[in-house]
Amino acid sequence: MPWSGQGGGGGPWKPGSQGPWGQGPSGQQTPPDLEDLVRRSQDKLKQIMPGGGAPGGATTAILVLAALALWGLSGFYTVRPDEIGVNQVFGKYVGRTGPGLNWNWPYPVGHVVKPRVTAVNAIEIGARIEDTRRGPRVVSNESLMLTGGENIVDIDFTVFWMIQPDRPQDFVFNLARPEGTIRAVAESAMREVIGRNNDIGDITSKQNQIAVEVQALMQKALDSYGAGVRVTQILLRKPDVPVQVREALNDVNAAQQDFNRLQNEARTYASQVIPAARGDEARILQSAEAFKQSTVAEAQGQAARFLKVYDEYKKAPEVTRKRLYLETMERVLDGMDKTVLDQAGEGAPVVPYLPLPALKSGGAK
Repeated sequence: MPWSGQGGGGGPWKPGSQGPWGQGPSGQQTPPDLEDLVRRSQDKLKQIMPGGGAPGGATTAILVLAALALWGLSGFYTVRPDEIGVNQVFGKYVGRTGPGLNWNWPYPVGHVVKPRVTAVNAIEIGARIEDTRRGPRVVSNESLMLTGGENIVDIDFTVFWMIQPDRPQDFVFNLARPEGTIRAVAESAMREVIGRNNDIGDITSKQNQIAVEVQALMQKALDSYGAGVRVTQILLRKPDVPVQVREALNDVNAAQQDFNRLQNEARTYASQVIPAARGDEARILQSAEAFKQSTVAEAQGQAARFLKVYDEYKKAPEVTRKRLYLETMERVLDGMDKTVLDQAGEGAPVVPYLPLPALKSGGAK
């Protein structure tokens, strides 16, 4: 129905105001008459059709069929060589298609997602290169990690991943935010592996091993999620100490070096003292063993001598007793400066002028 002035007011809009098509009711331009457009379209279709026209019901059917045909043709789509088509009907997965021309139910019944399964994607963790002129942007909450020795280490690494060609539907349906999920899994796996090492030296010397362990942990976690993602490589940059703790770590390293030096000196001193002490120990033990053997042998000899003397004593007690007495007196008086005279007879005088001590020593005084 065309717009016309009602009540002299030009419709529901006031004079001088604009209508919904940008022109006011002043007569410059009026909105199109929809009934007139439909009628003129039907007239043109009748002229094209053979016989000069068709009944109204047949015309409608032909229009519907033509619309359906166009709608069906819109279901054709092309899959590029690096893609796989994931077909959906009413939001449900119904299959996948390879490269080339394919067909699926058109919108809104069907839908096709074409993930790139041969492209290798990269996710940077700890530092992001957003502008080549400014350099990488450091993300400390991702790069700072704690080792098993309670040391802080700054690690930047890159995760390379791709969609599994045999499970693209898992990637499409199970991951709402693929990059965020992979980033969270990578950071968690790296923190777990770093926590198994005690200091930065261990991490630096085992970078390749750490990368393999992180890749295995990530793949296991993503497979448990049914993510349809394959981790191809973990690239670690050289771990470093955060600037905030670098000075303290230098002090710790210096103290560690002093500890090692003192420990080496103590080991050197021990290597010198211990062998000498062991030598003294062996010498003392050998001397004691020799003294023991000599003492035992001497005691055994004296015991054997005593037994022999006793046997002789039993045979001649008086003679043996006198002999023992004389031998004992000989040992006692051997070092004394005295002369004992055995008087030959009763009252026999001793010559007083003989210098007996001098004679004994070999010269007169």
